[in-house]
Amino acid sequence: MTRPLQGAVIGCGFFAQNHLAAWTELGEADIVAVCDLVPAKAQAAAAKFGVPRVYTDVNELLATERLDFVDIPTTVDTHEALVGLSVSHGVPVIVQKPFGPDLAACRRMAVAARSAGVPLMVHEDFRFQNLFQAVRRILDEGEIGPLTFGRLSWRTAIDVYANQPYLVHTKRFMIMDVGVHMLDLARFLFGDAQDVFCRTQKVKQGIAGEDAATIVLSHDNGATSIVDISYASRRDPDPFPQTLGEIEGEHGSILIEPGGTLRIHSRGQTRTQRVGHDARAWTSEPWTQIQDSVVHTQRHFIQSLLRSEEPQTSARNSLHTYGLVEAAYLSAETGAVVTPERE
Repeated sequence: MTRPLQGAVIGCGFFAQNHLAAWTELGEADIVAVCDLVPAKAQAAAAKFGVPRVYTDVNELLATERLDFVDIPTTVDTHEALVGLSVSHGVPVIVQKPFGPDLAACRRMAVAARSAGVPLMVHEDFRFQNLFQAVRRILDEGEIGPLTFGRLSWRTAIDVYANQPYLVHTKRFMIMDVGVHMLDLARFLFGDAQDVFCRTQKVKQGIAGEDAATIVLSHDNGATSIVDISYASRRDPDPFPQTLGEIEGEHGSILIEPGGTLRIHSRGQTRTQRVGHDARAWTSEPWTQIQDSVVHTQRHFIQSLLRSEEPQTSARNSLHTYGLVEAAYLSAETGAVVTPERE
């Protein structure tokens, strides 16, 4: 029996706790080290998750450990340097979204990994939620026919700034924070897009970037989708962190309703399907569906490494998503429909 892959987590902040908890479940991988610039964070993470070694210098980590992969759940401004160092040591990487601050940085990281022959995957977990895996299966079975329209909606007033105060000063905010997830999800469900129109809003006073956006995508298959996202939507009940919406095809529709309920209408018949959680001891509402998907995302990364296969959200594939991000910002700035750059 082969040994588990040996990995390290670089960055032990807020969301990294979910990554570390998820790694404890995967028998094909062991986290043997953690690294954080703040010693107390690294030491606390190591103690909590039973990680044997602690580092505060990523260069020392990469020079000392014999690693099969690294997980980088840090802020976007650090990604290019950390990815570059990792691939220069020949270590495969899974890096937290957003991949890079702009498309140019994403391309540089993709080129560096490809040139080194090292796998690089973006940790893009919305598509790995149980709910959207179920939707993908319904679409693959052809139950509602060829797709014509869809809307994916993620709107909340949760105080996102409490755990991530740096977001107040982030100039590219809503689209880069949640919009990346939603655009990847739109690609996962509808395929690639050839045209983008976007309008952004700044509702909260005193923030640097947008906290709401509406994006219209024209997909290669002829379907139209709308992605609408907001951190300034005061609703009761607040649906955080659920993605709601609808998908229409030539033979029917899927309504994505609160509580993980799908209402599928096809050829005159309607049924409902409740998509549940995985019942993990360490997950808790309202984060459960996100926490479950972290496990699924990391498992996909490890299985891709073991099988020498390109992961779904590889650096190469993710450039298409970040092309949509760039097009959305340009459209919002100019008021024009923008054709995204293709790789």
